[in-house]
Amino acid sequence: MTRTLILTRHAKSAWDTNSPSDHARPLNKRGRKSAVALGHWLREIDQVPEQILSSSSQRTRETQALMGFDVPTVFIERLYHASSEIIFQALREAEQNRVMIVSHNPGIAAFAHAIVASPPDHSRFDDYPTGATLVVEFDIDTWADLNWSTGKVKDFVVPRELLGEDVEA
Repeated sequence: MTRTLILTRHAKSAWDTNSPSDHARPLNKRGRKSAVALGHWLREIDQVPEQILSSSSQRTRETQALMGFDVPTVFIERLYHASSEIIFQALREAEQNRVMIVSHNPGIAAFAHAIVASPPDHSRFDDYPTGATLVVEFDIDTWADLNWSTGKVKDFVVPRELLGEDVEA
Protein backbone atom coordinates (compact mmCIF):
# COMPACT_ATOMS: atom_id res chain seq x y z
CA MET A 1 0.00 0.00 0.00
CA THR A 2 1.08 3.59 -0.54
CA ARG A 3 0.91 6.38 2.01
CA THR A 4 1.28 10.02 0.99
CA LEU A 5 2.62 12.90 3.04
CA ILE A 6 2.00 16.54 2.15
CA LEU A 7 4.55 18.53 4.13
CA THR A 8 3.81 22.27 4.27
CA ARG A 9 5.66 25.04 6.03
CA HIS A 10 3.21 27.73 7.15
CA ALA A 11 2.71 30.61 4.73
CA LYS A 12 4.38 34.00 5.22
CA SER A 13 3.56 35.56 8.57
CA ALA A 14 3.27 39.14 9.72
CA TRP A 15 6.08 40.65 11.78
CA ASP A 16 4.54 44.09 12.17
CA THR A 17 1.76 42.97 14.47
CA ASN A 18 0.61 43.55 18.02
CA SER A 19 0.51 39.81 18.66
CA PRO A 20 1.30 39.00 22.29
CA SER A 21 3.71 36.21 21.28
CA ASP A 22 5.40 34.44 18.37
CA HIS A 23 2.80 31.68 18.71
CA ALA A 24 0.02 34.21 18.06
CA ARG A 25 1.54 35.83 14.94
CA PRO A 26 -0.94 35.80 12.00
CA LEU A 27 -0.28 35.49 8.29
CA ASN A 28 0.36 38.62 6.28
CA LYS A 29 -1.48 39.48 3.04
CA ARG A 30 0.98 37.58 0.86
CA GLY A 31 0.80 34.57 3.19
CA ARG A 32 -2.99 34.44 2.95
CA LYS A 33 -2.79 34.62 -0.85
CA SER A 34 -0.13 31.87 -0.88
CA ALA A 35 -2.16 29.53 1.34
CA VAL A 36 -5.17 29.80 -0.98
CA ALA A 37 -2.93 29.13 -4.01
CA LEU A 38 -1.41 26.06 -2.33
CA GLY A 39 -4.88 24.64 -1.70
CA HIS A 40 -5.81 25.14 -5.37
CA TRP A 41 -2.54 23.55 -6.50
CA LEU A 42 -3.03 20.47 -4.32
CA ARG A 43 -6.54 20.01 -5.75
CA GLU A 44 -5.18 20.39 -9.31
CA ILE A 45 -2.62 17.61 -8.77
CA ASP A 46 -5.22 15.44 -6.99
CA GLN A 47 -3.44 15.51 -3.63
CA VAL A 48 -6.18 16.55 -1.21
CA PRO A 49 -5.29 15.39 2.31
CA GLU A 50 -7.54 13.04 4.25
CA GLN A 51 -6.19 14.26 7.59
CA ILE A 52 -4.22 17.34 8.69
CA LEU A 53 -1.78 17.46 11.60
CA SER A 54 -0.90 21.06 12.36
CA SER A 55 1.09 23.06 14.82
CA SER A 56 -1.19 24.98 17.16
CA SER A 57 0.23 28.40 16.17
CA GLN A 58 -1.96 31.08 14.64
CA ARG A 59 -0.03 31.11 11.34
CA THR A 60 -0.26 27.33 10.84
CA ARG A 61 -3.98 27.40 11.72
CA GLU A 62 -4.56 30.15 9.15
CA THR A 63 -2.46 28.39 6.51
CA GLN A 64 -4.40 25.14 6.74
CA ALA A 65 -7.77 26.92 6.98
CA LEU A 66 -7.14 29.04 3.87
CA MET A 67 -6.18 25.93 1.90
CA GLY A 68 -9.85 25.04 2.26
CA PHE A 69 -9.77 21.32 2.98
CA ASP A 70 -12.76 20.03 4.92
CA VAL A 71 -10.97 17.08 6.54
CA PRO A 72 -10.26 16.03 10.14
CA THR A 73 -7.62 18.38 11.54
CA VAL A 74 -5.67 17.94 14.75
CA PHE A 75 -3.76 20.87 16.24
CA ILE A 76 -0.75 19.48 18.05
CA GLU A 77 1.13 21.71 20.47
CA ARG A 78 4.34 19.71 20.09
CA LEU A 79 4.47 20.55 16.34
CA TYR A 80 5.11 24.21 17.22
CA HIS A 81 8.79 24.66 16.30
CA ALA A 82 9.16 20.87 16.41
CA SER A 83 12.35 18.98 15.67
CA SER A 84 12.42 16.49 12.81
CA GLU A 85 12.14 13.65 15.35
CA ILE A 86 8.95 15.09 16.84
CA ILE A 87 7.44 15.53 13.37
CA PHE A 88 8.40 11.92 12.58
CA GLN A 89 6.68 10.66 15.73
CA ALA A 90 3.53 12.70 15.02
CA LEU A 91 3.33 11.29 11.50
CA ARG A 92 3.71 7.73 12.76
CA GLU A 93 0.51 8.33 14.76
CA ALA A 94 -1.51 9.50 11.72
CA GLU A 95 -4.64 7.57 10.82
CA GLN A 96 -5.35 8.29 7.15
CA ASN A 97 -3.54 7.33 3.92
CA ARG A 98 -2.90 10.91 2.73
CA VAL A 99 -1.76 13.18 5.54
CA MET A 100 -0.76 16.84 5.56
CA ILE A 101 1.55 18.24 8.21
CA VAL A 102 1.74 22.02 8.66
CA SER A 103 4.65 23.18 10.79
CA HIS A 104 7.69 25.45 11.08
CA ASN A 105 11.36 25.79 10.19
CA PRO A 106 13.98 24.72 11.01
CA GLY A 107 12.40 21.38 11.95
CA ILE A 108 10.26 20.98 8.85
CA ALA A 109 13.24 21.49 6.51
CA ALA A 110 15.34 19.02 8.48
CA PHE A 111 12.48 16.52 8.43
CA ALA A 112 11.94 16.96 4.67
CA HIS A 113 15.62 16.22 4.01
CA ALA A 114 15.73 13.23 6.34
CA ILE A 115 12.52 11.54 5.20
CA VAL A 116 13.17 11.39 1.43
CA ALA A 117 15.39 8.86 -0.34
CA SER A 118 16.58 11.63 -2.64
CA PRO A 119 15.70 15.32 -2.65
CA PRO A 120 13.91 17.07 -5.49
CA ASP A 121 15.98 19.05 -7.96
CA HIS A 122 14.71 22.41 -6.79
CA SER A 123 16.72 25.48 -5.80
CA ARG A 124 14.55 26.21 -2.73
CA PHE A 125 14.31 22.72 -1.19
CA ASP A 126 17.31 23.25 1.09
CA ASP A 127 15.96 26.36 2.81
CA TYR A 128 12.28 25.31 2.67
CA PRO A 129 10.82 28.84 2.50
CA THR A 130 7.42 29.83 3.86
CA GLY A 131 4.65 27.94 2.10
CA ALA A 132 7.03 25.32 0.66
CA THR A 133 5.10 22.11 0.09
CA LEU A 134 6.49 18.64 -0.53
CA VAL A 135 4.40 15.70 -1.72
CA VAL A 136 6.11 12.41 -0.93
CA GLU A 137 4.99 8.76 -1.13
CA PHE A 138 5.97 5.81 1.02
CA ASP A 139 5.54 2.13 0.22
CA ILE A 140 4.17 1.19 3.67
CA ASP A 141 0.95 -0.31 5.01
CA THR A 142 0.63 1.95 8.05
CA TRP A 143 2.32 5.13 9.22
CA ALA A 144 3.70 3.15 12.15
CA ASP A 145 5.93 1.39 9.56
CA LEU A 146 7.54 4.71 8.52
CA ASN A 147 11.34 4.84 8.29
CA TRP A 148 13.80 7.63 7.53
CA SER A 149 15.14 8.15 3.98
CA THR A 150 12.40 6.06 2.33
CA GLY A 151 10.09 8.63 0.74
CA LYS A 152 9.77 9.05 -3.00
CA VAL A 153 9.28 12.71 -3.96
CA LYS A 154 6.23 13.26 -6.16
CA ASP A 155 6.26 17.06 -6.22
CA PHE A 156 7.65 20.16 -4.54
CA VAL A 157 6.51 23.75 -4.91
CA VAL A 158 6.97 27.16 -3.34
CA PRO A 159 4.15 29.73 -3.47
CA ARG A 160 6.14 32.14 -5.66
CA GLU A 161 5.85 29.60 -8.49
CA LEU A 162 2.10 29.41 -8.11
CA LEU A 163 1.72 33.18 -7.93
CA GLY A 164 3.95 33.83 -10.94
CA GLU A 165 6.75 35.45 -8.95
CA ASP A 166 10.52 35.02 -9.31
CA VAL A 167 11.46 31.85 -7.40
CA GLU A 168 15.03 32.96 -6.67
CA ALA A 169 13.99 36.23 -4.98
